[in-house]
Amino acid sequence: MAAAPAYPAATAALALTALAQVSACAAPEGAADPGVRAQSDYLGVETRLLDGDLVNFFVAARGEGARENVVAYADCAAAQYALIRGYGFARHVRTNVAQEGGIWRADAVYTISPALPDGLRQLDAEVVVANCRDNGIPTV
Repeated sequence: MAAAPAYPAATAALALTALAQVSACAAPEGAADPGVRAQSDYLGVETRLLDGDLVNFFVAARGEGARENVVAYADCAAAQYALIRGYGFARHVRTNVAQEGGIWRADAVYTISPALPDGLRQLDAEVVVANCRDNGIPTV
């Protein structure tokens, strides 16, 4: 039988340090899966056409994760609205979020268009609506 190779103490210490760092990256037992969206109560959408292709959405949500979900809710409403109007895309212009009495509200503005718009935050309406459906977020 061959003897196990001898490793210098520094190599063994390095291996243990690496193992400890990898273990520290694992989610603690019972922690929420970061890919799972917290459930919220979605309280409705109000839509206002500002000018031709510029649309304002007012949405509200309450419950666990509502602060993040209310922004996604606005995206879902904008994407569905674009599809209803016969467009395939929306571009996020701005969103203001506020909380009052346990209810999170978003006031969001988007442009809708038949072609991929310029800008940093573009929404492919069909893809966004499908994701909303998968995540249990209502649309218009």
